[in-house]
Amino acid sequence: MLAARLEGVRGKVVVEEMQIPDIGPDDALVRVTASGICRSDWHVWNGDWGWLGFKLEPGTVLGHEIGGIVEAVGDNVRGLKPGDRVTVPFNLACGCCTHCSRGEQNLCDDRVSPHLIPGSGGWAQYVRAPNASLNCIPLPDGVDELTAAALGCRYMTAWRAVRSRGALRGGESIAVFGCGAVGLAAIEIARALGGRVIAIDIDDAKLARAREIGATQTLNVRGMSPADTGLAVKAITDRGAGVDIALDALGSTRTANSAIHALRRGGRLAQVGLTSQEEQGNILVPMDKIVLNELEILGSLGNPQSQYAELLGLVAAGRLNPKRLVSREVSLSEVGSVLEDMDQFKTDGYVIITDFA
Repeated sequence: MLAARLEGVRGKVVVEEMQIPDIGPDDALVRVTASGICRSDWHVWNGDWGWLGFKLEPGTVLGHEIGGIVEAVGDNVRGLKPGDRVTVPFNLACGCCTHCSRGEQNLCDDRVSPHLIPGSGGWAQYVRAPNASLNCIPLPDGVDELTAAALGCRYMTAWRAVRSRGALRGGESIAVFGCGAVGLAAIEIARALGGRVIAIDIDDAKLARAREIGATQTLNVRGMSPADTGLAVKAITDRGAGVDIALDALGSTRTANSAIHALRRGGRLAQVGLTSQEEQGNILVPMDKIVLNELEILGSLGNPQSQYAELLGLVAAGRLNPKRLVSREVSLSEVGSVLEDMDQFKTDGYVIITDFA
């Protein structure tokens, strides 16, 4: 099969032949028909997240937003058969630890990303899905593989952050900081759930896209401090109180602090974005403000396998449309140029590999 392999941190992406992965009795072999190029992939390629234990080995095949068709299953696999259309969550889980038994597969004690398991990276014609009975999610009618790749990481991450962690209720206000792929997904989801959405970015083109997706109001905060950003957000909320929920889709000192300053008393921050080289996981926050205003900070990672049914149901019913956020379909040979575009935030929406020849 063909696969796009990385030569190392900031290295070239080389498309070359490699063996189709073997599968064990608990695995499935999936033929990939759509695979996203995510900013998380860029972070790994950029050498980020070493402080989290991530290390990019030369020859790694990345890709964790996967839509495909089951080609073969191991003898122990249940609920899947060749020909089934599936997505494979990026938080591969064991299914038997305490967290998995609670339906929190995204917090699995043995969770692992596809690129850390040989033969499981999605920038290839085939992938091995371990523990496939749990880690292959069948797609309902009305949800194709391109849509599955579009919801594979950024969209389903936004879903959990808005629906479960942020616990948005109809009529509540939410400020989304960063109108990249996660932010746009959060905007669409929040509107579908009855939220009043303020989109915040420093790029007018991205804010225009946010309005198309469903943002009620937009705010360009280029050059503003976090405190001034918070005041600007509060100025367009009811009685100047601030928003019920803030969602940081980027992950930086500036965006996280801006989000905190924008909250009403008793508000909650859904923190989705992970930091880059500048912060390396550590940021300063206005702790006294958090205490005095009883603010909540809620980390949000991916989406557990147990919570896909509601998301896929809304997609199948047409209430959510991840494919709407697909801006480009590319080939394996274009992966390297897309990663380079991400250096300057030049990508818009979701870029999906659909040509694996």
